[in-house]
Amino acid sequence: MKKLIIINGTMGVGKTTVSEIVSEKLEPSVFLDGDWCWKMNPWVFTEENKNMVIDNITHLLNAFLKNSGFHYIVFCWVIHQEQIFDDLLSRLSGDYELHKISLICSEAALRDHIMNDVEKGTRTIDSIEGSIARMKLYKEMNTQKIDVSTISAVQAADQIVKLVK
Repeated sequence: MKKLIIINGTMGVGKTTVSEIVSEKLEPSVFLDGDWCWKMNPWVFTEENKNMVIDNITHLLNAFLKNSGFHYIVFCWVIHQEQIFDDLLSRLSGDYELHKISLICSEAALRDHIMNDVEKGTRTIDSIEGSIARMKLYKEMNTQKIDVSTISAVQAADQIVKLVK
């Protein structure tokens, strides 16, 4: 049976890095980052764009689920509310085993992660407070939690691989 692995967490926690490693370790797999579907310039959050992004994500996930070449589908996105999970999952078809995993960490670790991104030029410093404000939402979600405060992305990925195998 195919395995759909959804990795969520607050901005800057390491979802993309961990998900890429998970996808490399699990074969045959495909990886989708929900943020790719928001790559627009200028970035404009409207109801129309939000619906388009959800449609695009679910279209791709359904295509991956139907494709016989993939056994593992790794998807990461912020997903800070159960309603978003429910909406996405209600649009998927086919048989699959679902793994919902939230990456969590301490406030200090999150600040370090985001500051590393700021130094690389991939994030701005003003993203720290908003990301910290959402941290608590992930602790309350109906997901398996992996605390990445003191472990590497590879170690987090190894934990996920063990969970899904």
